Amino acid sequence: MLRQALHRFGQKLVRRRKLEQPVTETASASKLSTLDLVALGVDYTLGAGVYFLAGEVASNQAGPAIVICFLVASLSCVLAGLCYAEFSARVPYSGSAYLYTYVTMGELWAFITGWNFIISYVAGTASVALAWTLAFDYLIGNQLFQARGSVLLHVPQILLEYTDFFAMGLVLLLTGILALRDWQSILVTKLVTLVSFLVLSFFIISGFIKGDLHNWKLTEEDYVKAGLNGTSSLGPLGYGGFVPFGFPGILRGAATCFYAFIGFNNIVTRVEEAQNPERSIPMGIVISVFICSLIYFGVSAALTLMVPYYQIHRGIPLPEAFLHIDWKLASYAVVTGGLFTVFTTILNDIFSTHQMISVMAKDGLLFHVLARTHTSKDIPIMAIVVSGIMAAIMILLFELIDLVDFMLVGILLTHSLVATCVLILRYQPERKNGGNEAQVQEENGGNEAQVREENGGNEAQVWEENGGNEAQVQEENGPEAEKLTLQALFFPGSPTPTPLSGRVVYVCSSLLALLLTLLCLVLAHWPGLLSGDPGPITVVVLLLVLITGLTGVIWRQPQSSTRLPFKVPALPLLPLLSIFVNVCLMMQLATGTWLRFGVCILSGFVLYFGYGIQHSHLEKST
Repeated sequence: MLRQALHRFGQKLVRRRKLEQPVTETASASKLSTLDLVALGVDYTLGAGVYFLAGEVASNQAGPAIVICFLVASLSCVLAGLCYAEFSARVPYSGSAYLYTYVTMGELWAFITGWNFIISYVAGTASVALAWTLAFDYLIGNQLFQARGSVLLHVPQILLEYTDFFAMGLVLLLTGILALRDWQSILVTKLVTLVSFLVLSFFIISGFIKGDLHNWKLTEEDYVKAGLNGTSSLGPLGYGGFVPFGFPGILRGAATCFYAFIGFNNIVTRVEEAQNPERSIPMGIVISVFICSLIYFGVSAALTLMVPYYQIHRGIPLPEAFLHIDWKLASYAVVTGGLFTVFTTILNDIFSTHQMISVMAKDGLLFHVLARTHTSKDIPIMAIVVSGIMAAIMILLFELIDLVDFMLVGILLTHSLVATCVLILRYQPERKNGGNEAQVQEENGGNEAQVREENGGNEAQVWEENGGNEAQVQEENGPEAEKLTLQALFFPGSPTPTPLSGRVVYVCSSLLALLLTLLCLVLAHWPGLLSGDPGPITVVVLLLVLITGLTGVIWRQPQSSTRLPFKVPALPLLPLLSIFVNVCLMMQLATGTWLRFGVCILSGFVLYFGYGIQHSHLEKST
């Protein structure tokens, strides 16, 4: 009895949504070319990060080596983007990682991914609102936040600190605007992106003209001449030169710089509109990330050439750099461009958050009241209000850099989940739905399809409300059970994936994710490694041997022959490399960030197991 109950509970966690292939095609006139997708990718990605975070990274984490930080962050983006491209090809719907994992991996994975997305973008909304207020305060002469403090997590101290009520009011105001009118002005977004591109290009050219290459070669003597006391050690200033904070500083800076690339994965939501998704989707991702990388590289290089890294302003570095070279008028032009860019970013973040909340509420994983619409334009007011209130609360509780780190850990974790899912799914056997799809719309035949449009008609989704959510798909190989042997691990007998080979890959992928996490922990937090201590070196070698062996086992398993518009090349190496880079960047984040993120994830699990698992639409069908 207990075994059956546990089996049913486990089946609930892995039940999957089923989708039909789209029955209508996008008109050829509206198909998006590779150039269109590149423009969209730059539009999504070129946002607020470079305006406000470059100062934090350059002055406190990496120095002039911030240019390397952006390159490392762009590598992580390209690897994650390729995995997103295969996911979008496997599930040809405009959607997100939440939809993809729900269709392919199951409900629990989907909830984790969706909840991750919500809390990450809520933190993103709060961080961008704080950045906007910094820029606005600069324009009015730094009068707004002279009495501003930071609200700590300890409740008794809240009344003793001043809080950023202006940023909170801005978020609530924009929340009210979105509740009355949907934000989908592509033309305005593109115009703002063009303005941002021109402003940043002007900054890059100015920096290379007025910059001094000596700022990349600073020594202790330069600090002393600048009035900074120091003898044998520079302390918080680092150690001079191009990499004053060493390799750990580059890794920490790369994790923060990743914030500037958030949004590139939105290209895969246009897979249905792409002329040739096999080529245009991956090319659009790679080229747009490359363009943004060049811009970020140029801005960071110009900034560190114009101003010594220890003098860079952490909050608004670009306009302060122009003040450093006595170009006051140019500083106001830059901060104005940043204001417009950040303003649209806030709107887009709130829009993305309430979309996810609404979709998960319609799926039954969140409270159904959040999916209700109350206007003729079908705007989910409750989801918008909740997302705005959550962002306002985060503004009261956290500093800007804490919010950035909070968003980063969620986004990097989501990218790692996507890479893991791609790795697992490539080696799974073909799924059989055990029935004729032509009968799926019969009213009383046991299976019922509910077709509805999500996100304003962007996705046609078909729900099959019947038991058997793929629990029987492994019956395809007949009654004879496969046996796992050591020889079968490296020399499988079937040229196509089987249930056994699929389970082998699933277990090996899970173990690899764990081992890669342990490896990154050792590399990031075991100080004896660089000093030649045999203890950590032995652990690293052992982990590398295990990782290599498990990778070899996966490599020997047969891959699915399903034809897709795009597949990640060089499996299993590229998804594993993506996971490794993402985890390495996550390990650079502070312990406090992980504690706060862990509390949010635990609250999500409470919500899912207390409400979502019982009210899921898939539960109602059983």
